[in-house]
Amino acid sequence: MWAEIILTGIGLSMDAFAVAVCKGLGMRRIDKAKAVIIGLYFGTFQAVMPIAGWLLGSRFIRYIESVDHWIAFGLLAFIGIKMIVEAVRESENDTGEIIMDQPLDHREMLLLAVATSIDALAVGISFAAIGTPIFPSAEIIGFITFILSIIGVYVGNRFGRVYEKRACILGGVILTGIGIKILFEHLLLKP
Repeated sequence: MWAEIILTGIGLSMDAFAVAVCKGLGMRRIDKAKAVIIGLYFGTFQAVMPIAGWLLGSRFIRYIESVDHWIAFGLLAFIGIKMIVEAVRESENDTGEIIMDQPLDHREMLLLAVATSIDALAVGISFAAIGTPIFPSAEIIGFITFILSIIGVYVGNRFGRVYEKRACILGGVILTGIGIKILFEHLLLKP
């Protein structure tokens, strides 16, 4: 059972990892404090959402399933398109240098954390249905996401040194693609 929860945590954290890679792209040098804050945002939401889903229980699944994919799609597409537009329009200052090391936008981080953890809400509902102990499961999922998000910042920073502008555009495309994937998976699997 615990191996399955660890694998679930890894699977749930992949969206957060992708976003963390994008955040690492915008750092000239690794900012350890920012990396930890990014990890805390994603790890916290990935831990809280399964608990919320578990508390809602399986009797509310039809209400959540009817809108979760639209919420995730809307948030991810909005952030992804915003990243692309900013990379194309605002990534160069007057001297042609890439703008780096911008402060974290906590509102954006909150939206990203919610968008990447919507699936964890559904996982919490399924945990309630099968009787999985929620609190240790949520701790494992949150911790895995926290660690992988920090790793994602480092990976993005290393990759971003070579392909900064293109990588930011690619990151926006990836986020938008994840949103589209979530939407189509739910629409195609809809009975």
